[in-house]
Amino acid sequence: MARSWTVVLTVVWMSQGVSAQTLQQAVEQTLTSNPEVLIDVERRLSVDNALLQARASYLPKVDVAFGRGREDKDNVTTQATYGGPIGQRRKDQSLTLTQMLFDGFATSSDVDRNQARVDSAAHKVFATSEQIALKAAEAYLEVLRQVEVVTLTRDNLTVHQRTYDQVKLRVSSGVSRKSDLDQIEARLALTRSNLTAAEANLEVAKINYKLVVGQLPGTLARPKAPDERLLPSTPDQAAAAAIESNRLLKSAKADMAAADAQHRAARAAMYPRLDLEAGTTRSNFNTNVDATHDNTTYAMLKIRYSLFKGGGDVARIEETRHMALEATEIKNRAERQLEQSVRLSWNAYRSARDRLPNLRQHAEFSQLTREAYSKQFTLGQRTLLDLLDTENEFYTAITNHINGQYVELFSRFRLLADLGLLLDAIGVTPPAESSSGAR
Repeated sequence: MARSWTVVLTVVWMSQGVSAQTLQQAVEQTLTSNPEVLIDVERRLSVDNALLQARASYLPKVDVAFGRGREDKDNVTTQATYGGPIGQRRKDQSLTLTQMLFDGFATSSDVDRNQARVDSAAHKVFATSEQIALKAAEAYLEVLRQVEVVTLTRDNLTVHQRTYDQVKLRVSSGVSRKSDLDQIEARLALTRSNLTAAEANLEVAKINYKLVVGQLPGTLARPKAPDERLLPSTPDQAAAAAIESNRLLKSAKADMAAADAQHRAARAAMYPRLDLEAGTTRSNFNTNVDATHDNTTYAMLKIRYSLFKGGGDVARIEETRHMALEATEIKNRAERQLEQSVRLSWNAYRSARDRLPNLRQHAEFSQLTREAYSKQFTLGQRTLLDLLDTENEFYTAITNHINGQYVELFSRFRLLADLGLLLDAIGVTPPAESSSGAR
């Protein structure tokens, strides 16, 4: 009376495999266009330049200055030379070189801080890429799932339409009652309603797909399930592996290192600063009487030491100390949240995996029951209500089995994302900015 559910699914999957966009291709496109990934990429590139700025403090600083204006002088020299004060035009040119020799470890601490920020940003790029890849996989699977549900619902409508034609013929020949026709018409209307809802859900899935991937889906192909050997066998193993490898947690640890370095940099105010300075200055003076010049060249070691700033330096040190403690607690929070997430992911995977055999068995036996009831209805051994109920149970069973397959497949991806292995499992190279070290 109706096609086998295994045949239906085979047709659906084969039709999707022709020139279809793979999950790997969808994720690759997502990582190059999704704003959430690109935001973290730009932040990483920004921090790279902050590190270059910090390192620049190790190098000498060269300044050139030019000045031009009017100067009034009244001193012993002007009294002896000009008999009183004079006004003159003055032009200055100077070149100064300053090399920092010791700054209380402020520069080295600032370099360490920005290197830690680079590491944190790199880990964040990778972590965001994993999470966006997971969203892309979820959107991808949801489109596939809804396509299969629409196909099954259309097939279910065809079956109901065929039953309606059969009952209508039986009623017109006096074999069945008018109430049977009313009953099948009601079920037929419900099936049409189900198809409308399924098609609407497919459109929603396509819209959500575009939000993540950047374009509406074309023909998609069901991806191969990640190897079970990649997945931990216990929740404790999963939690331990995630804490060891998760890049978002590594980003939080790098933020801790950055905060510690910032605290060390603040303590530099307690030390003197030593610089080597060398320079030359040429000044030209023009009066109404004559023109003179003054050339000065110097080189010196200059030490500076702040004796009092109203307690501001001490307050800054305390501020950064608490910021370092805050970063530590943020790391602790991230670790707890990660452990919760990975344990939930593992539990969801185990539950979805264990449910599949029962869902498949339910679908298989529902198919056998439907086929038997269909034959018995033709022979007058089953009522129309019996037939329609078994048809609906079969439709529900196969839909649940399809849903269970996609839930189990997504649960694998979700667990791999917590472990930081999703991109590798899909076969996608992460963005170059996810590697540590300034670019």
